[in-house]
Amino acid sequence: MPFAPNFQITARTATALMEIEAARVAVEGLPVTAHLIAALRESARLLSTHYSTQIEGNRLTAAEVQKVIAGQGGFPGRERDELEVRNYYLAVDKCETMAGLERPLRESDVRLLHGLVMYGKAKPTAYRDGQNVIRESGSGGIVYLPPEAHDVPGLMRDLLEWVNGEIEARQLPLPVTAALAHYQFATIHPYYDGNGRTARLLTTLILYRSGYGLKGIYSLEEYYARNLRGYYEGLAVGESHNYYLGRESAPVTGFVEYFCVGMADAFTKIRIRAESAGSSGESVLMRELRPIQRQALGLFVHSQTVTSTQVARYLGLSPRQGRDLCARWVREDFLVIDNASRKARSYRLAKRFEDDLIVSK
Repeated sequence: MPFAPNFQITARTATALMEIEAARVAVEGLPVTAHLIAALRESARLLSTHYSTQIEGNRLTAAEVQKVIAGQGGFPGRERDELEVRNYYLAVDKCETMAGLERPLRESDVRLLHGLVMYGKAKPTAYRDGQNVIRESGSGGIVYLPPEAHDVPGLMRDLLEWVNGEIEARQLPLPVTAALAHYQFATIHPYYDGNGRTARLLTTLILYRSGYGLKGIYSLEEYYARNLRGYYEGLAVGESHNYYLGRESAPVTGFVEYFCVGMADAFTKIRIRAESAGSSGESVLMRELRPIQRQALGLFVHSQTVTSTQVARYLGLSPRQGRDLCARWVREDFLVIDNASRKARSYRLAKRFEDDLIVSK
């Protein structure tokens, strides 16, 4: 049966959606430095990694997570926690890369993210081949009995078809689409382990692919972790713990509201932080740039030269759009050609922007 979610957009959800849009437009147009964007993006990755793994019981602190990612781990007795953190960080990075692919989302994309989460390898994993059960940690009582293994492939196929259709048609606000995808993935529970982390990554990927990437500088996972009771209450709906006895058609209005309020919270915090930083440290020269040019500056924080392919991937464009954009920016004196070879053509910032970027660091 095709995925047909049962929900309503409440007044609180509608307000959150307006806050999300206001913050998204504001941040995209802010004259913030490329160095600041790079710093905020790295901070968001670390926060996402810390809080998403913490939800699943990881014992590392935010400071310890940062050390592990920097290769300074070595916490006795917490080797598994360190591995979870490294794997999730890799998956977050992969989300950003996959966001620029010019094609619909595939099941293999989701399975690949799961492979990174569980094994640290960019190799798609197979769905579970048996029944899994979610139990209450104290009593051991059954909290949720997911669908049987033979139904999982069809349910996942229906979910991805629905997501791609919604991204294309835009009949629903995209944050609502992401919320419903998160809920349905958790409902299907296609793996024995790693479902929560993969569901949150799928949500991120959908938002990145749909114009809600916000330059990769926000973390939804922090809101989930700080409001964990609401997160689980929103996911645990239905008259029965059995998927076939109510869960598949249960109303999910509560989770949609929870998700959108959390997303509004995350976006608003980033807007405030970016506005404050942008007003205090941006040069007049940088303010002359268009939003897409300011976004592209992030590529030059760690490298003086880039290719059109890197520009396209970073901005979520097709390779041809990347080439055309670089050619136009050369004409506008934003970029200069560093290597004129047709096969290995590369670009660097025009000197006035390059000098200004160095100062802003």
